[in-house]
Amino acid sequence: MGKHTNQPLGISDEQIVDMYWRRDEQAIRETDKKYGRMLYGIAYNILHDHWDCEECQNDAYLGVWNAIPPTRPLFFSAFITEIMRRTAVNRWKEKNCKKRIPSELTVSVEELAEILPSEATPPGEYGAREIGDVINDYVRTLNQRQRYVFIDRFYMAESVETIAKDLSVSVPTVYRDIEKIKRGLKQHLERNGIVL
Repeated sequence: MGKHTNQPLGISDEQIVDMYWRRDEQAIRETDKKYGRMLYGIAYNILHDHWDCEECQNDAYLGVWNAIPPTRPLFFSAFITEIMRRTAVNRWKEKNCKKRIPSELTVSVEELAEILPSEATPPGEYGAREIGDVINDYVRTLNQRQRYVFIDRFYMAESVETIAKDLSVSVPTVYRDIEKIKRGLKQHLERNGIVL
């Protein structure tokens, strides 16, 4: 990850949002110029397929176009990131429901707030990216159903009822999986020197 990923170049987010608000199609081109690579990367981490990523990117831009207005996001990058994640995960579900779960996901600490206490302060040498890598390693150790639960619950904030329905299991089964996943993740983080 280079400097350009953290600080995309181009016009300001506020200017881009204003373009959407005015229904100026240049807004989509500016969004792609400023955030296209980042959005593609999010999709690729979930789908691992270039064709699907390009389709998701187009769908995400359409989603942003349809959402602004009436929504006027305060944090444009977070807003479009969430739309891309949902678009990519929905595409993944369509293609792979109850089949193979992706082996790699870039998961931020913020997306796992339910697991990681807000007061958790990892050792100085660990940044969000390194913690994400440790979490990814843990996810790869889970069985198929638990990976599905992990992605839906902690990555997409899906309801337990919806997850149970998708997997054709009972709600208590999903709750048991969630508790087991949380315990296991805590132990895995501690084994890797990330003490909560």
